[in-house]
Amino acid sequence: MGALSNLRVVDLTQVLAGPYCTMLLADLGADVVKIERPGGDMIRSNPPFVDDPEEEAYGGYFQSVNRGKKSIELDFGEEEDREDFLSLVEEADIVVENYRSGTMEKYGLGYETLTEYNPDLIYSSIRGFGDPRTGETERQGQPSFDLIAQALGGVMETTGQPDGPPTKTGPGVGDLFTATLNCIGILAAVNHREQTGEGQYVDTAMYDSMLSFTERAIYQQSYTGEAPTRRGNSHPTLFPYDAFETADGYAVIAAFNNNHWAELCDVMGREDLAEEYPTTPERLEHREALREELAAWAIEQTNDELVGALEGRVPAAPVQTTEEIFDDPHVAARDMLVPVEQPGADRDVEIAGNPIKMSETNPEPRGRAPLLDEHREEVLGKDAETTADD
Repeated sequence: MGALSNLRVVDLTQVLAGPYCTMLLADLGADVVKIERPGGDMIRSNPPFVDDPEEEAYGGYFQSVNRGKKSIELDFGEEEDREDFLSLVEEADIVVENYRSGTMEKYGLGYETLTEYNPDLIYSSIRGFGDPRTGETERQGQPSFDLIAQALGGVMETTGQPDGPPTKTGPGVGDLFTATLNCIGILAAVNHREQTGEGQYVDTAMYDSMLSFTERAIYQQSYTGEAPTRRGNSHPTLFPYDAFETADGYAVIAAFNNNHWAELCDVMGREDLAEEYPTTPERLEHREALREELAAWAIEQTNDELVGALEGRVPAAPVQTTEEIFDDPHVAARDMLVPVEQPGADRDVEIAGNPIKMSETNPEPRGRAPLLDEHREEVLGKDAETTADD
């Protein structure tokens, strides 16, 4: 029994942001029914595969963010399929979609219509630029992906080396952070409904979410009147708080305060630096020269030597590869790598576990991602017909 085992979610989302949001709800115990368009979610065919894409039901992209869900295939262009969808809405607690603004209305299935069938419904949308119901802008209706959100929201302008181009983050934060915020909004709406009996509309825009994500850049612009830009791995108001090349890789040092700085200088055998630059403003003023001193020391250490010397005194860590993450005992102890079946392959695969830990209703991936239309009979009943394309 998960914390949300009393909730049914009708999931109309595809690609990454929406499915990640509903994945979180599924991990927390919600019964998530994924409604897929004819042919299924467009990312079912995205790599990687274990071996043979022709034999395997889907790739790692789909597996990772759709684990533990049920699947039925519906064509909203068909009246019978719209009726099946509405029958699910009548019994649902939450509907989540990430279409362009106006798409559901085109099929006569917008928020206002669905609340006629279920007045207590919580209806949630994830869009690039939000929904007109919560604030109308000229951007609504435009397509958006993670790259677009990162570009508009300030992430790319503040990511990368100072002499390099604007750079997106490795993980798709435009999708994932938006999805997480939307999940929080849904759970807040569930709590509100418990208190008042009222459902409501929850809307989270990717562009808006990236402004929240880059909160530091926003206040820096306001306080200083200057547009923050790329600083590589350094921090605008702390030093040393950066990555340094070592003899066998890279490590990060996060000397957050004056005591950390003094400890670092002691380990380096450079007490003179601690005496000459005891405060953060002094270190920031001379950061380039000090960085050269730290870089010269770090390159003489291996990752293990550097981190070992600073352990318990100054926060430090190696910059790990994914292979090293797989070998990290912490990751295993925290159940952050979860084996699941890969249909069509001869072995299981591992996906990222859930970082939320709870003493009584611990979230966890509840099995592999579904085959397309795998749960039609279970969800719609024995007499349910397959979609017109089948």
